[in-house]
Amino acid sequence: MAADELLPEPLPADPLPMFATWFSDARVRNVQPNPDAMVIATVGENSAPSARVVLCKRLVPDQGFVVFFTNYDSRKGRELEEHPRAAAVFHWDAMHRQVRLEGPIVMSPAPESDQYFASRAFESRIGAWASAQSEPLASRGALAAQVEAVKERLGLQKATDGEVPRPPHWGGIRLWIDSIELWAEGAGRIHERARWTRQLTKKDEFSFSGGPWTGTRLNP
Repeated sequence: MAADELLPEPLPADPLPMFATWFSDARVRNVQPNPDAMVIATVGENSAPSARVVLCKRLVPDQGFVVFFTNYDSRKGRELEEHPRAAAVFHWDAMHRQVRLEGPIVMSPAPESDQYFASRAFESRIGAWASAQSEPLASRGALAAQVEAVKERLGLQKATDGEVPRPPHWGGIRLWIDSIELWAEGAGRIHERARWTRQLTKKDEFSFSGGPWTGTRLNP
């Protein structure tokens, strides 16, 4: 990799602007599908880990959180309610970069969830009502029937028929970052790694205030 693609020396005091730049680069270059995809790991019963891919729909670097949207009654939603902490990984293979995040999670404020839900395609909004995410399903036909039942109940067969309200069990989740690792691929597998941590103090139902970051390089 070129020198300007590696981690700077000395390390920046705040890693979030660099994360924001990498995230923006991945979306602008668009050299791989779904550049905003991230793996979210949660903890379930008996401390069993669980991971899945979601889409990061918002990064707020000045405050230090990312946002994804989901069914709160899904497996990840239930696990996050029970253990409100998560880890996330972005892997931009084509750009030779990776970012790891850890921190507490909170639900997004209702206006944030409403705004994003309203921007989704009509079919996706109907699907949020129709799918009991993570629950057993008898067949593909059964899911299609659930979709039609929702359309009939809401009196909406197409987008021009009216607005689809946001389900109360669907919305955003904010992962507030108290640990971040930036990784850049190096020659001969001598990769560049650095990790930063900070203390978060709860401000209100949706937000934290962050202390100063402490960063260190790591062996690859």
